[in-house]
Amino acid sequence: MSEKQEPSIWQGFKAFLMRGNVVDLAVAVVIGAAFTNIVNAVVKGIINPLVGAVGTQNLDHYSSCLSSSCEGDQGIQLMWGSVLGATLSFVITAAVVYFLMVLPMAKYLARLEARRKDQEKGTEATPEVIEVTELEVLKEIRNALVAQRGSGHDER
Repeated sequence: MSEKQEPSIWQGFKAFLMRGNVVDLAVAVVIGAAFTNIVNAVVKGIINPLVGAVGTQNLDHYSSCLSSSCEGDQGIQLMWGSVLGATLSFVITAAVVYFLMVLPMAKYLARLEARRKDQEKGTEATPEVIEVTELEVLKEIRNALVAQRGSGHDER
């Protein structure tokens, strides 16, 4: 009886790196890091001043004391203002990304898809907005990346 030889760690690592998902993920991380600067600029330059006009821009000094005295480093302080500030920052950032980036892109992709389908049928595109799910958008992006990768390998 012969035993199956397991692939070496190096072979497994090489196979992992050669999968398309790793490259796609690396590209997404790089683009996401660059995109972060845009989102942070919108939040810091536009959203925070608007929120600051109503209340305060810095919630870090809000806290509660759990012990009898909280002077300096003495006592136990709950820094709930910092947690609230981070939560608001996250919600605001998520809203900016969704309403200024994700939603318009989804509508744009839906229009492109509707135009493509209309061209296949030989009819004109209608100007009405077609709802598209996030899963459908992700499938379109995946298919476009696969098509790009396929065409890139054929040219070699």
